[in-house]
Amino acid sequence: MKSIETSEFPLLYRVGDTSVFSGQLNAGGNQIDIRVSARALVGMQKEACVQYGPTGTVWHMVCDEGPYLNGTDLAPFPLAFFTAGLAASYLSELLALARLKDIQLDSVELVQDNYYGMEGSALRGNMKASSLPVHLTCTAVSDTSRKQITKLLKTAVAGSPGNAILRGSQRGAFSLTRNGVPLDVTGVEPSVSARPADPEVLFDRAVPGEASTYAAGGIEKLLAADTVFGVEGGAGSSLYAKQKRLLHVRATATLRQDGLKSIKVQLFKPIGGVFHFLSDDSALAGGQERAPSGLAYLSAGIAFCYLTQMGRYAHIVKQQLAGYRVVQDMAFSLPGSMANGSEVSATPPDTHTFVDSDEPDNAIRKLVQMGEQTCFLHATCQTDNQTQVS
Repeated sequence: MKSIETSEFPLLYRVGDTSVFSGQLNAGGNQIDIRVSARALVGMQKEACVQYGPTGTVWHMVCDEGPYLNGTDLAPFPLAFFTAGLAASYLSELLALARLKDIQLDSVELVQDNYYGMEGSALRGNMKASSLPVHLTCTAVSDTSRKQITKLLKTAVAGSPGNAILRGSQRGAFSLTRNGVPLDVTGVEPSVSARPADPEVLFDRAVPGEASTYAAGGIEKLLAADTVFGVEGGAGSSLYAKQKRLLHVRATATLRQDGLKSIKVQLFKPIGGVFHFLSDDSALAGGQERAPSGLAYLSAGIAFCYLTQMGRYAHIVKQQLAGYRVVQDMAFSLPGSMANGSEVSATPPDTHTFVDSDEPDNAIRKLVQMGEQTCFLHATCQTDNQTQVS
């Protein structure tokens, strides 16, 4: 795939032949391992293969940016993936807990607001992203009291593996390979895991499987972003070398009659589009894997966001990149861990970065460092935020 425009495939599909991915992750065990192999395409477009370790399922998905980054707005932005994934994770835990406690929910809707900040100068090297607490509102129809529903929701949030990302305070780790040659990293935590192979060869072999193995319309665009200039959050505004701004993303999650989670994500600040995601629990959690799990979307969002910040920094400082890719590994506790008396946890991203460029070694090291420093979702992993529930 060279671009989303030239692809004959949908924005999301389940990969048919996964033999090229076999052996990369351990299946089973007492945790969920997720590997995201992602690469930059033209402009701000990206694609990823998300491998769900416990079942071996691989999902292919694409990402784009809106006018604020001079993107084409053809696919969801990185924070949309993370926001949708977190909402799906919350909803999965809530429904599972309600079944466990024999609480009837005739209907339920979660409205989730995510906030992020960006401040500083890219040219001076002090631009930094920040992550603020998530606001989560639940509307439910049930014979159960409001007090019991509130307690149920708070317990579900605390027990969600996705929420463990928000309660962490650990920096992710990185390795760097430039033009096929390993380089030491500076300014970030070095990865101690073995460097995987360059993922470049994976993408052309990641073709869709039978349509009957996944739900149609897993990711769809609902409304395009307005292209306006000279206003806050307008066209090109996120490419300014100096920033001081707040981002706001909202997800609205409901449960369809067929058991799939329906999630609408809108970017309010900067001015962005509206996208729709479908999510299903994995077979590990009793689902049918007709669409990615919340943790799969969430993990993809982190990789996509980091790639965006690398590309954005390179644009601002005029670095020439012929290509850049990542292999990102994360691990989560199993769904329902807290109900079973186990710890709810998530590891920070372990990111192996591959860059094709003739820029000096130190410039590429700085690229990796600034990518992490300005990544909203790496900031999320480093910040202990309490989700505000109502």
